[in-house]
Amino acid sequence: MDLKGAVVLVTGANRGIGAEFVEQFQRRGAAKVYAGARDAASITADGVHALELDVTDPAQVTAAAAAAGDVQVLVNNAGISTGTSLVHGDEAAIRREMDTNFYGPLLMTRAFAPVLASNGGGAIVNVVSALSWFTVPSAGAYAASKAATWMLTDSTRLELASQGTHVVGVHMGLVDTDMAKGTDGPKIAPSELVGAGLDAVESGAQEVLADDWAKFVKAGLAQDPQARYAQILGALGA
Repeated sequence: MDLKGAVVLVTGANRGIGAEFVEQFQRRGAAKVYAGARDAASITADGVHALELDVTDPAQVTAAAAAAGDVQVLVNNAGISTGTSLVHGDEAAIRREMDTNFYGPLLMTRAFAPVLASNGGGAIVNVVSALSWFTVPSAGAYAASKAATWMLTDSTRLELASQGTHVVGVHMGLVDTDMAKGTDGPKIAPSELVGAGLDAVESGAQEVLADDWAKFVKAGLAQDPQARYAQILGALGA
């Protein structure tokens, strides 16, 4: 798909990875960019159509699909990380992560699938994570939500193939954004991650492993859990 002249919508577009998607879409010649955020006033990019869009609010998702009926590319980027464990963590926080990181993209996909179909099929980009393939105790809720989003990506890719919608999953380790500010380790720039995601849309690739950590974790999925986690925790120095 050629992104020049395309109409796109990015969720969580006010900062970090979302803001970088907006900038790179514009640089690649997108005809129109809808930028969604819970507070539309927080979107500072020039030349965009700002949308008040909380992806956990079904009414706002429905309204966005009605307002942006010309969209050809949907980027499900909005997400949160609360650092909540599954056994002892706050249940409300766990549900909040699932609502934002899994149900948000699900609601957006369901609302925009007919929009994309009417506009020729288009593409959906889901910002997932290498934490869809492994976890640590302090990231149980986040990892569970991203594992669900990985399967959402695979399932919707199959379900939407008949209407010509290309679904891309973008996986990565740490990205140099506010969300990863308190975490030590190698970080890639948002520009590198987003560039790889948009290249996948244009080339037809279905999955992006944006950094060495994502490649390392994905390569170990066939291993027995004990061996796999020994390898992962060893690499983390844990």
